[in-house]
Amino acid sequence: QVQLVESGGDLVQAGGSLRLSCAASGSIFSVNRMGWYRQAPGKQRELVATITSGGSTNYADSVKGRFTISRDNAKNTVYLQMSSLKPEDTAVYYCNLYLYQWARDYWGKGTLVTVSS
Repeated sequence: QVQLVESGGDLVQAGGSLRLSCAASGSIFSVNRMGWYRQAPGKQRELVATITSGGSTNYADSVKGRFTISRDNAKNTVYLQMSSLKPEDTAVYYCNLYLYQWARDYWGKGTLVTVSS
């Protein structure tokens, strides 16, 4: 059983910063990929950023230069540092864990980020 627990969502003004955290627990293999996806009202869920256990990162074009993903492998925790936030960043942010061993995705319940203009 794998559990992902997100935290850090909040209401912030445009131009502000916020840090999201996601702690994974359960049967987690050391080789995996963790990341963040988001879903705005009326839109499909989209990739924000991912990071492998080896440290390779991938970002959506819309957040490059503003968001930074990082992880602490010892704590099985992934972070998303968000800066220069825009109203269009408003969404529910979901933590994702992909286990290569099983080719399976796991999802957190989401944390709401609201950016006011």
